[in-house]
Amino acid sequence: MNPGAYENVNIMKNIARWLTVSLAIVSLAGCGGCPYSFTGSSVPPHLKTIGIALFDDQSGFGEPNLREEFTNKLIALFQQDNSLEVADKTHSDSILEGLITSVRDDPSVVAKGESVTKRRVTIAVKVTFQDMKLRKRVWEREFSGWGDYEISSGLAERTTAIADAIQKLGEDILNATVSGW
Repeated sequence: MNPGAYENVNIMKNIARWLTVSLAIVSLAGCGGCPYSFTGSSVPPHLKTIGIALFDDQSGFGEPNLREEFTNKLIALFQQDNSLEVADKTHSDSILEGLITSVRDDPSVVAKGESVTKRRVTIAVKVTFQDMKLRKRVWEREFSGWGDYEISSGLAERTTAIADAIQKLGEDILNATVSGW
């Protein structure tokens, strides 16, 4: 066999490896635009509904409507996920209750001359998930989420940072609830 043939065989092997890896990556990526949910959740079959109580705000931060915004975001995330149907808590198979324990607004980026250019809002919550059919607490955990904002952008950016923190918290709580079995 001539030396060029070995080179062609190696090129073909590399192309085959690349195609195999590419196909594996594409198949693992899933189908983000599909109409079905493939969340991989492992919610027990006896739980069909979840009641989400209005979270209490004991942070002392003074952000108006924080508890309503947080609770509404959590409800929206559960509705989008569709692993558990959101229902009135008095008639639900499971209940999610929580407390906003702290909200901090701390410097996160300090420039020359010790001037703060970016701040980070961090929200901490304590959450309990209960199985009402079996009458037991499934878990009780603390979560925290954060969002950054530029100081020069003002109050609107701070509001966006709070929304980012709420989004992260909501996603973490949803994941703990539907796949934490």
